[in-house]
Order: sequence, then structure tokens, then C-alpha cells
Amino acid sequence: MEAFAMSVYTLGIWLVKPGRENDFVQAWRDLARKTQEDFPGAKAILMHDRDVPNRFISTGPWESLEQVEVWRASDTFTQGYEAMRGLLEHFEPHTLDEAASIG
Repeated sequence: MEAFAMSVYTLGIWLVKPGRENDFVQAWRDLARKTQEDFPGAKAILMHDRDVPNRFISTGPWESLEQVEVWRASDTFTQGYEAMRGLLEHFEPHTLDEAASIG
């Protein structure tokens, strides 16, 4: 049986209050920039669902599960999330391990 790769990813499913999408994107960018400052090498992407206009999905790779845990417990994350919380109907965070990849 093949062992899974060691890459760790975060994934967030964000359901934004209708009409607040632009505010959310700006707040997410602020969180992403601060994360990159405080966690050098951090990468993230925010995607917009074409079929559900107020749903966004973010993802990014991390060096380790420990780094994810430190980030989620950091002021960077908690303050960034607090800035977005009033814009959200729902937020669903996930931590994923890479199982397979191509390319």
C-alpha cells in the first residue's frame, strides 16, 4: 500500500453575507498578507464559487501540522478572523493531508 505524502493543507469554506462579498475579499487579503509577514513562506489562494455567489473557498499548503496549529492559535489568525466574522453567515475550517497529486 502506498504511503500518503506529507504535505498539509488548510481549506476554508466561507459563506459571506450577501452584498458583503467585496468587504470579505479585502478582509481575507488583509489576513493573508499578515499571515505571509508572520509566517514566511505561507501561500494561500481564495476562490469564488460561480454557482453560489456568496461562497468562497480558501486553501494553502503548510510545512507541517504544527505550523498550522501555531498559525490558528496566533493573534494573526484570531484577529483576522474577528475582522471577518461580522461579514460571514458561516465558516468551515479544515486541515487536510495530501493523498495524491498530478503535475
